[in-house]
Amino acid sequence: MNQAHIHLIVNHVPIVGSLFAFVLLGVGLLQKNSSLIRAGLVAVLAAGLLCLPAQLTGEGAAKVVQDLPRVSRALIQNHEAAAEQGFWVLEGAAGLALFSLLLLKNASPRAQLLSGLTLVVTALSFGLLARAGSLGGQIVHTEIREGFGTPDEL
Repeated sequence: MNQAHIHLIVNHVPIVGSLFAFVLLGVGLLQKNSSLIRAGLVAVLAAGLLCLPAQLTGEGAAKVVQDLPRVSRALIQNHEAAAEQGFWVLEGAAGLALFSLLLLKNASPRAQLLSGLTLVVTALSFGLLARAGSLGGQIVHTEIREGFGTPDEL
């Protein structure tokens, strides 16, 4: 098992995790259900933590595939930039979730507002991570590239 294999195993977790956390937190906020809100915030934290293995194995995965036929450095770099952006936004959402949990514990009136902000940032992270996943898929899966596989496509 190499870094590319590990990366392929773990890279879907932050995408699905951020979507799950968004839905859970969103339902909790809509229903004004403090248990669901807490669960959603914990899910955002978990997604942030579980994003680390995908981020840490990305560079090793790039080294494994960079010399394969029809793999261009431009595709790898586009994926890498998008993944890093999504990673940091998800980490920001996790930080907000932690702060929201502390405010909820202390019954702060600002907890609801910060939980709503966490929801928005989590939604943004999901979009960015889904885009990064799509760009990552294009690296080896020529069939999903626009123009069906021009190797230097941006």
